[in-house]
Amino acid sequence: MTIRNPVEVGVDLVKVTAHGVGTIGQAFHRPAAEYDTATPVIRHIDFADLADALRKGFADFGTYRTDVLFIGLIYPLAGLVLGQVALGNDMLPLIFPLISGFALIGPVAAIGLYEMSRRREKGLEVTWAHTLDVCRSPSFGAILGLTCILAAIFALWLGVAALIHALTLGPAVPTSISGFVSDVFTTGAGWAMIILGVGVGFVFALVVLAISVVSFPMLLDRKVRVGTAIRTSVAVVLANPGPMLAWGFVVASGLVIGSLPLLLGLIVAMPVLGHATWHLYRRTVG
Repeated sequence: MTIRNPVEVGVDLVKVTAHGVGTIGQAFHRPAAEYDTATPVIRHIDFADLADALRKGFADFGTYRTDVLFIGLIYPLAGLVLGQVALGNDMLPLIFPLISGFALIGPVAAIGLYEMSRRREKGLEVTWAHTLDVCRSPSFGAILGLTCILAAIFALWLGVAALIHALTLGPAVPTSISGFVSDVFTTGAGWAMIILGVGVGFVFALVVLAISVVSFPMLLDRKVRVGTAIRTSVAVVLANPGPMLAWGFVVASGLVIGSLPLLLGLIVAMPVLGHATWHLYRRTVG
């Protein structure tokens, strides 16, 4: 397990980027015959399987700790940048929606971790640089398509969150953080915003859970279209409603705990959840 020098990584990044750009058009227009048309087998799971997936996720994290911690630094840094952008552009009411909305695009952020777990499962060499191999996947076009879908849902969530703020606390921009916090927790309008926001946010999270909980791992594992991956993911949730809702709670709790303090916990939380999601996919889809 080694961390490669910046020159080697830079060269690989250029090669992978060129490969991705050169094949993206082909990925979106592959003949139907090139796709795996076998109907995925959806397995039933119980809560013990969730614990097993988490155990294996921790095992992957422990095996490649140095590489994964390096990747994990990206998550708190990205969150802090988003928070700074919000503060610097008079978007204070959107700080919480931005941070909580990270769960909506979390499956995209964790795709490199799925690849690391996939390679470990096959007995292949694994370093953080291998996360770039996602761009060489036969389903790279479908991965980009699903990424765009989640990005659109994230943008819609921010728009709805802004509307909820405008309808409750009013369209005026808060003048200070302390004043905004006071309005949120000490006024009826503030509590109305909290209740409405949490309720609507739950619906968004449920939709993303249904369409993506196993979609990205499946796209890395098989040559399938994005529609096939989404339908399979929804089928997994419908076949295992209790365990999958519990898994959503585990992910949400992990991200909340990982957000403290200053998002630094995400350095561990995101890699563990990412690796565990791969193992959950392997347990639910045959």
